[in-house]
Amino acid sequence: MSILAWNGNASAEEAGMEAGAPANEAILVTASKPEAFEIGGSVQFLDSEDLAEFSYTDPNRVLRQVPGVNLQEEDGFGLRPNIGIRGSGSDRSARIALMEDGVLIAPAPYAAPSAYYFPQIFRMSAVEVSKGPAAIKYGPMTVGGAVNLISTPIPELSAGSVKVLAGTDKARRAHGWVGGWTALSDGLEVGGLIEGLYEHSGGFKHIDIGGDTGFEITDVVAKLALRTTDERHALELKFQTYDETSAETYLGLTLDDFRASPYRRYNASQVDEMNAEHQTYQLSYRFRPSETLGFTIVAYRNDTTRAWYKLNDVRNSADTGWDSISNVVSDPSTFAPQMADLIGAPGYTGRVNGLRVRNNNRAYQSTGVQGVLEAGFATGGATHEMEISVRYHEDEEDRFQQDDIYQMVDGRMILTSAGALGSNSNRLGEAQAWAFFVRDTITLGDVTLTPGLRYETIDLKRTDWSGSDPSRTMPTSVVTSNVDVWIPGVAVSWEFSPGMRFIAGAHRGFASPGPGSTTDAETSWNYEAGFKVAKNSWHAEAIGYFNDYSNLVGTCTNSTGGNCVIGDQFDGGAVHVKGIELTGGYTFGGVDDQGFAIPVSVVYTLTDAEFRTSFDNGYEPWGSVAKGDRLPYLPKHQLTLNASVELEKARFSATLNLVSKTRAVAGSGEIADAEKIDSRALVDLAAEWDVFGPLSVFASVTNLFDKTYNVAFSPAGARPGAPRMVLGGAKIRF
Repeated sequence: MSILAWNGNASAEEAGMEAGAPANEAILVTASKPEAFEIGGSVQFLDSEDLAEFSYTDPNRVLRQVPGVNLQEEDGFGLRPNIGIRGSGSDRSARIALMEDGVLIAPAPYAAPSAYYFPQIFRMSAVEVSKGPAAIKYGPMTVGGAVNLISTPIPELSAGSVKVLAGTDKARRAHGWVGGWTALSDGLEVGGLIEGLYEHSGGFKHIDIGGDTGFEITDVVAKLALRTTDERHALELKFQTYDETSAETYLGLTLDDFRASPYRRYNASQVDEMNAEHQTYQLSYRFRPSETLGFTIVAYRNDTTRAWYKLNDVRNSADTGWDSISNVVSDPSTFAPQMADLIGAPGYTGRVNGLRVRNNNRAYQSTGVQGVLEAGFATGGATHEMEISVRYHEDEEDRFQQDDIYQMVDGRMILTSAGALGSNSNRLGEAQAWAFFVRDTITLGDVTLTPGLRYETIDLKRTDWSGSDPSRTMPTSVVTSNVDVWIPGVAVSWEFSPGMRFIAGAHRGFASPGPGSTTDAETSWNYEAGFKVAKNSWHAEAIGYFNDYSNLVGTCTNSTGGNCVIGDQFDGGAVHVKGIELTGGYTFGGVDDQGFAIPVSVVYTLTDAEFRTSFDNGYEPWGSVAKGDRLPYLPKHQLTLNASVELEKARFSATLNLVSKTRAVAGSGEIADAEKIDSRALVDLAAEWDVFGPLSVFASVTNLFDKTYNVAFSPAGARPGAPRMVLGGAKIRF
C-alpha cells in the first residue's frame, strides 16, 4: 500500500469503477491523490486500490498509512476506533470531524460527538484525511483535522463485485455491490447502486466460563440518481442502514493476568453486549450552469440507537457505594473482595449486590442541510476559485439508562434486582448550529494563496429529569448556553520547480463544549510548513507542525475510566504539540514494460506533546499534572513501511508498522509498568491472484508473528491488540 503510488496499475476491480462526479463533489476537500498533492495544506488520500490491498475492516490498520494520525486501539477489531490527529484527544474520535461523503456522521456531532457508531471502512471507496488549514472547511472540530470516508460511487458503466471471505475465530465476511447508469430519455440518465456487507467473528478473547466475545454486523446502502447528459444537473438519493450486535466489554485485566493470559476475559463480563442501529438519509443536488459556476445542496438525517449493556462497577467493601472497575483492576490487592466478584472463580459465591450492570441506552438524531456555491473568475493576472458554504445542523443525544444488580454464583451472573427505565440517567442534550465558510483559492503564476474563514454559532441545551420520572413530566434542571466562534485559516503553496512545492499555513483550532458544560471551549492556533515532491516514479512529503493550545479540554466518558461524572468536562490549560510528518514512495519497474512493478513507501510521524501548566483534576488520563508532563496515548514515533510486488495476474504485499511505547496517564520520566502502553512491531501480508476472467482469490495474514501487546489501560484494565488472524476467499468482478 502506498498513499503516493499514483501511477501504479489499476486493479481489475477498478476497471469498471470509473464514476462520474458525485452530486456532492463540492462538499469534499479533494477527490483524488493528485488533488491532495496540489492543495496548499496537508491532505492525504487513500483510494480504492489502497483500501483493497489488504481488505482491512479495522480503520486503525487503514489509518496507519496516514502520517499525523494518533490511534488508541481498544477491542482489536476497530468497532469503535479512537482517532486523534496531531495530538488532539483520541477518545471515541470526539476531537476530529468525522464524515461520510462530506456529511457529519458521528451520532450527535455537536451535542455528543463521541463516535459510538463508525461507518464500515470495508465498503468505502476512498478515505480523505485533512489537516492544517484544509480542515476548517469541515468543522466544527478543527483542532486536529478531519476524516472523510467516501462511499462506493455509482459506476459509470454497469458493473458489480462480490467478495466472500472466511478466516480464523469463525470469521465470515460477504460484500457485494452492483450498479451503473442507463439512458432514461433523451438528455436524461438514471443511475443506481445497491451494496451489502455482512461480517461476523466469534472473537479472539475467552471468557473463563465460556461465551461469545465476537460480533455480527450487517450494512446495506442504496443509491438512486438522475443526471442530465450535459452534466448541468445531478440529483442523488442515498439510504444506508446498519445493525450491530457485539459482545464487547469495558472490563480489562490486571497487569499480572494480562501477562499470564492476555486474551482472557473475567466472568463478570459475560452479559456485556452492544446493540446498535444506524440509518442515513441523504439527498444531494448539483447544478453547474457553466465550467466556472456551480451550486450544490445536501440535505441529510442520521438516526442512531445504541444500548450497550455492560458491567459498570462493583460494590464497595463497606456496602455503602460502588468502586469503579478501573480502580479494582488497577489495584486488585486493595480491592480483593471486588476482584473476586469480577473473576467469579468456580465454587465462588459473591455478594448478593456485588455487581452493577448498566444499560447504556441512548438514542441520537442529527439533521441538517448544507449548500456550497463555487465560482471561478480572474482579476488581472490572478485566477480565483471562490467557495461559499452554509450549513444548518441540529442534533441531540437522549439518555434513558438504568442499572441492574447481579450476584456472582459459581461463575454465573444471577440477576438479583432489575432497575427501572431511566433511573440511572434521564437526560437530553441538544445542539443547534449555523456554520458559514468562505474560501478563495488565488493562483498567481507558481504561487497559490488560499485564505479561508469559518464562523459557527452554536446553541446548546441540556435537560435533566429525575430518575423516578420516566415520563419526563417535570425537568429537574435546564441549562442553556451559546458559543460563537470565528475560525480563520490561510495556506500558501509555491511550485518553485516542476513537481516540487513549498507549503505553509496557519489556522485556528476549535472544539465545541458539550451541553451543560461549564468549561471554556477548546481552542488553539495551529501552524504547518513543509515540502511536497512528485517527479516521475517517486513522491515525497515532509511537513512540520506546531499546535499551540490555549485550553485543552478532556471529557469524562466511561471509555476514559469513568472515575468522574459522565459528561463533565475538564480544563487542561495550555499545551504544546509539535511534530514532523514524512511520507515517501517509489515504484520500481512497470507491469506494462518490465512485466512487474515494485512500489515501496514509508510513512513516519514524530510527535512531541507536553502540558505547559500544572493542575489537578478528576479526569483520569490526566490526574495531577506538572508543567512539562507528556500527554497520554501519544507515542513519540510511528513508522509504517510498505512493499508490494505487482505482476500481470498477481499481487503480493507486506506492511510493517512500528509504534514506540507511550504512557496511559500524563507524566514525565520513566513510564511505570502499570501505565505503559507497549511498543510494537506488526507485520501484515496479503496476496491476490487473478485465476481467470473476473475471478480472483485473496488471502491475508495480520500480525504475522502473533505479537502480544497491551494497547491501553482504559476503559478499565490492560487490553490486548488482536493476535494473528488469517483470512482468505474469492472475489468476482463483473
